[in-house]
Amino acid sequence: MSPPMVAGKEKESNVARLLGSGTAGISELAVFHPVDTIAKRLMSNQTRITNASELNTVIFKDKATAPVSRKFFSLFPGLGYAAGYKVLQRIYKYGGQPVARDYLTVHFGKDFENAFGKKTGKAILHSTAGSLIGIGEIVLLPLDVLKIKRQTNPEAFRGRGVMKIIADEGFGLYRGWGWTAARNAPGSFALFGGSAFTKEYVFGLSDYNKASWFQNFIASIGGATASLVVSAPLDVIKTRIQNRNFDNPESGFRILSNMAKNEGFGSFFKGLVPKLLMTGPKLVFSFWLAQTLIPAFDGMLKK
Repeated sequence: MSPPMVAGKEKESNVARLLGSGTAGISELAVFHPVDTIAKRLMSNQTRITNASELNTVIFKDKATAPVSRKFFSLFPGLGYAAGYKVLQRIYKYGGQPVARDYLTVHFGKDFENAFGKKTGKAILHSTAGSLIGIGEIVLLPLDVLKIKRQTNPEAFRGRGVMKIIADEGFGLYRGWGWTAARNAPGSFALFGGSAFTKEYVFGLSDYNKASWFQNFIASIGGATASLVVSAPLDVIKTRIQNRNFDNPESGFRILSNMAKNEGFGSFFKGLVPKLLMTGPKLVFSFWLAQTLIPAFDGMLKK
């Protein structure tokens, strides 16, 4: 009888996971926050864009006619929330998935192997660990809500500070948590699964931590692309729930119905092209960096 899959070859220290994922989150924020703002504003727009002037207004809002420098800095609203959310999110997701993976490997590794085969079972186990971590990500939802509102609907703040908003809104900051979980589960499954399948079947790696920078980069492209496409419709609904005024909430099902009725099927993929072209590289960048740095930090700490 063959032994169950074990995490031994890929088990890194939790300190290495913290350092690698945290560095990836900080680096991503520094490079890609303006790109994220553009994608969120395009997803939130409910009108047809027919010319460059209208596109300019959607992206830069009241700074559409301002000088280039002011336009650029207008893409940094909510940076404080973004810093808190993005860094914590990347630490939680990229550092947490290996913890979930280790747990599943020890307790259910043989079940995955029996159900899907040794190689496929290992890749699906990585995917499942990512999906579970993605669902738990809703704990950080209030920071994401505040970031998105600052990016797309700053009027919702009406001069209130962060603590005042938290006191006033309470659990209202978790509005859309169900849609967020529904979006994160398949999205994270596809992210970690796409990467694992690429390493397993394209590069033939038995120990994913032995992947080179190039192999991690290609695997990250596969995972990120799959994740963005799979999660796109639910991501649009999630964003529209979160960007509305605090005193004017709308259910996800109402938004879904109105989108299908008034905007057509294509509305569920609004912002997908800029996400693939701009947000895609952001996810590839941070995921690739985390996958590369975690084993690198682990090696340094063991010396």
